[in-house]
Amino acid sequence: MGNADKILKILKREYPEVKTALHFGDVWQLLVAVILSAQCTDERVNKVTPELFKKLPKVEDFVKVKPETLEQLIYSTGFYMAKAKNIKGAAEKILKEFGGKVPGEMEDLLKLPGVARKTANVVLNAGFGKTEGMAVDTHVIRLSGRLGLADGKLVKVKNAVKIERELMKKLPKMEWGNFSHLLIFHGRKVCFARKPNCKKCKLNKICPSAFKI
Repeated sequence: MGNADKILKILKREYPEVKTALHFGDVWQLLVAVILSAQCTDERVNKVTPELFKKLPKVEDFVKVKPETLEQLIYSTGFYMAKAKNIKGAAEKILKEFGGKVPGEMEDLLKLPGVARKTANVVLNAGFGKTEGMAVDTHVIRLSGRLGLADGKLVKVKNAVKIERELMKKLPKMEWGNFSHLLIFHGRKVCFARKPNCKKCKLNKICPSAFKI
């Protein structure tokens, strides 16, 4: 059993019901929430989206809304001008090219403004039950480095695409989506950025960075 398999087994035992922490009602709402989560906590996004989706429940509503109104609604998530532009752009493209439905293919999702592989992977996994890759965020990048699952040089420059490829080689496809969630949860609860709680960590016997940070 490789290190990745051991890590997966331990974390699945630790977090048996792990899934995306973002709240959403349909796939469009999920897409909006994931775009808003960039450089922002899921907790903050979950405070913003209830009012946002109450005022703008459908894709069409995001097309019609004035940019400044949308910016005001999402202001507290940060980078609100860029996020508003991307969300409106995505809504327009979905309405024009995909019949108002969020596409369920990686290739099509990547055509939408504000959607890179991380966002597309989350939408495919949580919204469509599909596994095309792994969602690599700051937690996944950090833990991949500390656990020795990704090349240190890639971690240093935060090359999410190449880190994703390395992780995908180490685990069965059916576990890709789950493993992302497990690393994210562990990063939030135990393996903190500044001062990881190695004493509490269930991985401290196999982690090459344990008690060294």
